[in-house]
Amino acid sequence: MAEKNKNKKKESKQEKKAQVPPEIIPPLDFSSLVLPFYTQALIKLGLTKDPISNKEEKNLDLAKRLIDLLDLLKERTKGNLKPEEEKFLSSCLQQLKLSYMEKAKIIKL
Repeated sequence: MAEKNKNKKKESKQEKKAQVPPEIIPPLDFSSLVLPFYTQALIKLGLTKDPISNKEEKNLDLAKRLIDLLDLLKERTKGNLKPEEEKFLSSCLQQLKLSYMEKAKIIKL
């Protein structure tokens, strides 16, 4: 009887492990530097929910700081990026800047 309970406990631990999805490790490339800033800026602009709190929050000052950091990255890496990396960074910045200006009521889209 004790052996059955032991096996059941072992099975339930294995079932729990099977239910938890493995962590995804992003590729080691330039986008791995850009995406965390981009994603946080989207959250701070109120365009997507915070994955931790599952709430929309808006903090335009912090969003602007994150955009400025990406601008700084673009400036400091100028001439050292592959064309697709430069295009990716520029696209992210363009989208974030337009969204920021709309949220800050600088422009109306």
